[in-house]
Amino acid sequence: MPLPGPAESTENSWPGAANALGGEPSAYLRQHAANPVHWRPFGDEAFAFAAERDVPVFLSIGYAACHWCHVMAHESFEDQETADYLNAHFVPVKVDREERPDVDSVYMTATQAISGEGGWPMSVFLTPDGLAFHAGTYFPPTPMPGRPSFRNVLEAVHDAWLERRDAVEESARGLAATMANAQISAAVRLEGPPEANEPGLLSDAVGLLARSEDLDAGGFGSAPKFPPSAVLEFLIRHAAVPSDTADAASDMAGRSLAAMARSALRDQLDGGFARYSVTADWSVPHFEKMLYDNAQLLRLYTHWVRLGGNDVLSSDEAAGVASQCADWMLEALGLAGGGLASSLDADTVVDGVHHEGAAYLWTPETLREVLSDGDAEAVARIMNIGAEGTVSELGSPLHPGHLLSGPEGRLWDRVRPQLLAARGLRNQPARDDKVVAGWNGLGVSALAEAGAVLDRPELIAAAEGVADYVERAHWDAQAQLLVRVSHDGRPRGIGGLLEDYAFCADGFLALYAVTGTKRWYFLAENLIDAACSRFVENGHLADSTGESPQVFNAQGQHASLDPFDNATPSGAAGFAGALLSYAAYSGSHPHLAMAGNILGLLPPIATRAPRVAGWLLATAQAALAGPVEAAVAGPDTPLRRELHAALLKSASPGLVVALQVADDGGSPADASAPGRREVPLLLHRTAGVDGSPQVYLCRGMVCDRPLSTVGEVQSRLAHLVAGG
Repeated sequence: MPLPGPAESTENSWPGAANALGGEPSAYLRQHAANPVHWRPFGDEAFAFAAERDVPVFLSIGYAACHWCHVMAHESFEDQETADYLNAHFVPVKVDREERPDVDSVYMTATQAISGEGGWPMSVFLTPDGLAFHAGTYFPPTPMPGRPSFRNVLEAVHDAWLERRDAVEESARGLAATMANAQISAAVRLEGPPEANEPGLLSDAVGLLARSEDLDAGGFGSAPKFPPSAVLEFLIRHAAVPSDTADAASDMAGRSLAAMARSALRDQLDGGFARYSVTADWSVPHFEKMLYDNAQLLRLYTHWVRLGGNDVLSSDEAAGVASQCADWMLEALGLAGGGLASSLDADTVVDGVHHEGAAYLWTPETLREVLSDGDAEAVARIMNIGAEGTVSELGSPLHPGHLLSGPEGRLWDRVRPQLLAARGLRNQPARDDKVVAGWNGLGVSALAEAGAVLDRPELIAAAEGVADYVERAHWDAQAQLLVRVSHDGRPRGIGGLLEDYAFCADGFLALYAVTGTKRWYFLAENLIDAACSRFVENGHLADSTGESPQVFNAQGQHASLDPFDNATPSGAAGFAGALLSYAAYSGSHPHLAMAGNILGLLPPIATRAPRVAGWLLATAQAALAGPVEAAVAGPDTPLRRELHAALLKSASPGLVVALQVADDGGSPADASAPGRREVPLLLHRTAGVDGSPQVYLCRGMVCDRPLSTVGEVQSRLAHLVAGG
């Protein structure tokens, strides 16, 4: 039955009525450029057009790798009759959440408040000044139990806009006011002395996390399960410090890391991790692979190696997982210019049809096409590949669910290259090539530390390549501005958010610790100074700087700060970590106080919901440890390299390492250039009287006597970590 047409003049009668996404660089927006829906990118023009027509904005938010975004696009946005109705009564606007996380964040909060759920695709109806009044996520083309059809929703919203406008606008204003009040309650004032968190708070958080742990399958809570990366970082840091809860933290972290490594969440062929699992036992992933997940997980498994592992997950197994993850990141996401792409799609297009995870699925028959009958049968057994697919008729992902050792391990080592080569002949998921500054900062940290801990210098070189790209393509030194996104080496769109500055600064400091190249330290310093100028107003911290008046209106005309971790650490938590490290290197009391004030957010969150406060907890653990500062002075000799390596492989929470180098080379001639300046932690640190290298271990720039052997350094570090 044909859908009824619009009751009044259509959008097509207005000048400029057309799909406007064809020229956008975002892969997600370009995916919708051929839709009959007259999409516009988010911006003043779209909202002015809605005001001129006196119609609501339909805001659709998603990302390129999102499976359900593809589903709704095919069912609704590619349908001409649905598009005609949408065009007639709304101004449709598309947003790539990865390019505009500020837009995504505020309207996700609104969606959760209105509908009680959140996710992507996100479907939000807005007034022409940006206030949300109705919202949901995926809407099907026909009604389902508990979920109306998309057409039902469009008609109901259109009717409410025409017949109950006053109530609609009053509801929108009320929601904005509620969101403003929530922002005020989460405000961080950065002036004045910080209040120290009680040490017992961290142990209490471990106990609370234990209550929600899935002891059988690892991780926390029930399905769907996401990698709890920030929480695991806290648990690893807590396990490194002797306490009554250190063993519990180690056990929890080990169980989660082992479960993920041995599951279908981790691609058993190439080593990359999927976004999440739809099952509690990690056996059926949602197949998109994101840079931010893999960067965080690479760093986690590297830190587990530093910790030494435990009976649940050995350091050797973790090192193998980390090494494969690093290789996957560089091979699958590495770009020619040095940056890292954002993601691989969840779907694979086969004969013009999107199939979720198609590239990754196996059946007993497809295994036999590659392997001998005996090997295929054995692999099907150990990888849980049955006659009935767990995902679709195309099959199941490889899911061992246990450590492959002995004969199983030897079999897998032998057949894995064959299966990987055969899979490479299939249609592959699309890649989103946009470069996001903050996620590349996470990648720099992970690659640099993995290279140091795993003794893989090529990973350190890769980290330098990524860092160099971020500086060239994203950092405007003259304007002191970091741009969030680039395409093909060209910056695009909004300035970076707080998280971009924080993650990049943290990445550059991690790279400095590994290389001793002062360029990275001073670039981190510039980013931190710029963030303090950009995101601190009247003594309060914000996630963004009001790039869009519509976003500012939607949050009740108050600056927004979300202290909760999501897929990545919150911007506030990431900034606190970067400030703490920078203060340890520089001796800056104001930056240390700022970090402490942000950590003041922790007590009410940690005592109620520690699962969303992982990075604040991890940073608080580092602050409780000092953090310890290490300065390596003296000539570049084998001994100095051994001392430096021992420090980089230490599990001391938040340890900062400064390496004395003669000159970075190629520095400008004036005395203020980075090559001529010195990192404050290295000032007055000298070689031994015989000219040999030595290490200064300090807290608050107050140092012990210098040490000249690896054994002395390790012993003293252990004493300091234990509270000495």
